[in-house]
Amino acid sequence: MVGPGLYTEIGKKTRDLLYKDYQTDHKFTLTTYTSNGVAVTASSTKKADLILGEIQSQIKNKNMTIDVKANSESNIITTITVDEIATPGLKTILSFAVPDQRSGKVELQYLHDYAGVNASIGLTANPVVNLSAAFGTKAVAVGADISLDTATGNLTKYNAALRFTHEDLVASLNLNNKGDSLTGAYYHKVSELTNTAVGAELTHSFSTNENTLTFGGQHALDPLTVLKARINNSGKASALIQHEWRPKSLVTISAEVDTKTIEKSSKVGIAVALKP
Repeated sequence: MVGPGLYTEIGKKTRDLLYKDYQTDHKFTLTTYTSNGVAVTASSTKKADLILGEIQSQIKNKNMTIDVKANSESNIITTITVDEIATPGLKTILSFAVPDQRSGKVELQYLHDYAGVNASIGLTANPVVNLSAAFGTKAVAVGADISLDTATGNLTKYNAALRFTHEDLVASLNLNNKGDSLTGAYYHKVSELTNTAVGAELTHSFSTNENTLTFGGQHALDPLTVLKARINNSGKASALIQHEWRPKSLVTISAEVDTKTIEKSSKVGIAVALKP
């Protein structure tokens, strides 16, 4: 990434470190490819006593990608993405779900050396319009995220963010929930060789005057195995180990425990993702 990227990428390194791949469900994913290049992915997730299924197909043709996803709730979600349309750095995304007639949305993304802009509008008579933008460089970026409900004329979302990047250090500050919560995040890549990183996130809620602090880190035991762990100020601790037993095929085992009630609250999740 040369420029500031999109607004959603501010603080993403810390969020991925602290939350990505942690789960307490059981999930199995299998991806296959047809002779003409169509990718078909089937997944099943067990949540408590529920089993949720999903099947997704992806077709790529030059600069166009079509994703069709069907789930166990009888929804069919289609996303059409066209890259580099009209001008370099511009991406157009059309998405809609069946049978939800109000789910249609058109989205434009534009990446520049000094700006990243994302605009979307719902395909309804009174749509919700969203605009987010980040300005600056790879080292310093500021951004805002705003949503307007044209039916009521009210702003349903207005957030702001700031990011500083220096070599292996990334610090960000996000004002979310219409200014009600402030999140400071920190990420440090300790070693590129062992993929070792540490990070922390502190969120303060102005309405409740509560603070949530989460620490976490990761370390590669070998080139194919990563160990991650995190803990927050409420006493909840989580850990996972992820092994790539063949290219792009991952086995992830994660566990979560409330250190205040260890015997009653421990949870274990397993995720298996297979690709040819």
